[in-house]
Amino acid sequence: MNTLAHGEASSYRSFLESGDRKGILAWILSTDHKRIGILYLACMVSLFFVAVIIGVLMRIEQLSTSHHIFPPAIYNAFFTVHGVIMIFMFVLPGASAVFGNFFLPIMIGARDVSFPRLNLMSWYFFIVGALVVIASLFTGDGPPDAGWTFYVPFSLRTGTNIPLGVFGVFLLGFSSILTGINFITTVHRMRAPGMTWHHMPLFVWATYATAWVQVLATPIIGVTLLLVIAERIFGIGVFDPAKGGDPVLYQHLFWIYSHPAVYIMILPAMGAITEVIPTFAHRTIFGYRAIAYSSIGIAGLGSLVWGHHMFTSGMGNAANLMFSLFTFLVAVPSAIKVFNWTATLYKGSIEVKPPMLFALTFVFLFSIGGLTGLIQGALNVNVHLHDTYWIVGHFHYVMFGGTGMGFFAALLHWFPKMFGKMYNERVAAISWFPIFIGFNMLYGGMLVLGYLGMPRRYYTHLPQYSTGHLIASIGGFIMAIGLVLFFANLVVALFKGKKAESNPWGGVTLEWHTPSPPPLENFEEIPVIKDRPYIFNPETAQ
Repeated sequence: MNTLAHGEASSYRSFLESGDRKGILAWILSTDHKRIGILYLACMVSLFFVAVIIGVLMRIEQLSTSHHIFPPAIYNAFFTVHGVIMIFMFVLPGASAVFGNFFLPIMIGARDVSFPRLNLMSWYFFIVGALVVIASLFTGDGPPDAGWTFYVPFSLRTGTNIPLGVFGVFLLGFSSILTGINFITTVHRMRAPGMTWHHMPLFVWATYATAWVQVLATPIIGVTLLLVIAERIFGIGVFDPAKGGDPVLYQHLFWIYSHPAVYIMILPAMGAITEVIPTFAHRTIFGYRAIAYSSIGIAGLGSLVWGHHMFTSGMGNAANLMFSLFTFLVAVPSAIKVFNWTATLYKGSIEVKPPMLFALTFVFLFSIGGLTGLIQGALNVNVHLHDTYWIVGHFHYVMFGGTGMGFFAALLHWFPKMFGKMYNERVAAISWFPIFIGFNMLYGGMLVLGYLGMPRRYYTHLPQYSTGHLIASIGGFIMAIGLVLFFANLVVALFKGKKAESNPWGGVTLEWHTPSPPPLENFEEIPVIKDRPYIFNPETAQ
């Protein structure tokens, strides 16, 4: 990187950021990577609670087999909107967009991301995409009702406003691609002197691996969704079998993206957990290189297993066997991470503070999600479990138990650094109990319901499943209370929390050697890294 050019760019950005803009304009026109991360956080948490409310309404509907609070069409719209918000607006951007934007440049000793304006544009694509999806709920002939997968031929033939909803998801994909391009370039070109590949924090490794998946896989879903729009508007026959199209082709294209997307969701959360565990175990991370390379391995192998979503679609036996084999193989790099996290805890001086509590919860719940996924990967068992509530339970153990809990752990871990305020640790710990208990009642109940044969996406159920749905619904209500308490504590801390120290947890990566919150360009002088990974001595900086 040209140091002079970087210095001139930094001075120019400082001039822009210190202009006359105040209030909301100072935020929505800012190219500061930290402010963009906070913008993502505010928008995503708001959308998250919209999806939580919809989820609670769906659980209320499942409490009775005879008294319905809304008709089947509204239920279909609810689970579609719930899925689209949670997948495309919360867990997919998730830890990468929020904590990657905020901390990746600081962790590698950079003043900002490589393309600050492109970074701001990615947030605008996110906001516009979200608004377009929301607009689809209130325009046309009704809200989209095809599920977050938009499976054809139903999404081609339903009279609801599928094209606008699909176009909104397409715009969200652009946001993901731009973020990935930015992170890849930043890691390659803007590391501080001495910040070699094996001196990078493991959160950076995870975000870097994620960025490659974002750049390589997201265009596939973009083209696929454009084809759905074209088929709806112009009547071309790509996926519709009545016009000579192939609906199984849609499944292939959708899952070629959407299974790697699982790792777009989970890898940054894994990276955040890898920062939390050694900090609160007061130990150097065990197996640095194994964890770093396993992130790359997950990103690579995760792109080869999409067919395990399609075991009942009529693929040949050879294809089914290969996809089943790769499904078991992709568990290996994930297991490497779990092993190394556990080994890091061994003989550590462990402090179970709120970030650590949610990090350990991540490991436990993600392990359940992974094991249930291996059960689905077995061909004969998959035939029984396919399209049942088991799939819903497994998916939420991985996505919410994994990505969600990882996001919460990262938020608790880095909240003092991001906002310069300390939250109430006791309240944060208390909120864990309803979240954990409610989570396992809700999604553990779904695993049992699915094993017993309850189909997913049905707005009602047979009486034999009533007890399972009652337990799951009560768990959902309990978890919702915990989530409100969790975020209310953070909101109160923003206004009334005591001032945070620069390093309240005793962290060792670069972000803990900046003020809380970090200044505009992060460092007065770019640090020179001379120590081994995870040990930075400010006295060695020049």
